[in-house]
Amino acid sequence: MTLLSLRWPDGRLSRASVGTAWLEAAQQAGCPIPTGCLGGSCGACEIEVDGEMLRACISCVEGAADATLAINLVSDPYW
Repeated sequence: MTLLSLRWPDGRLSRASVGTAWLEAAQQAGCPIPTGCLGGSCGACEIEVDGEMLRACISCVEGAADATLAINLVSDPYW
């Protein structure tokens, strides 16, 4: 099991296994991600992970074991 370090927007650090759903990793870290449809179509749960935009409801934690992934929440004026 490969664990990755995650740095959340508030500076908090947590760890998650590769393959963990982003929404689960955020919940475990105490950094909730807004959701809407939970199917990837609305974009309410969009996050930026090291510069890559992802829909958290349909994406999992991925990366190299020695990396710390920086997560930012995307602000959408419609949500």
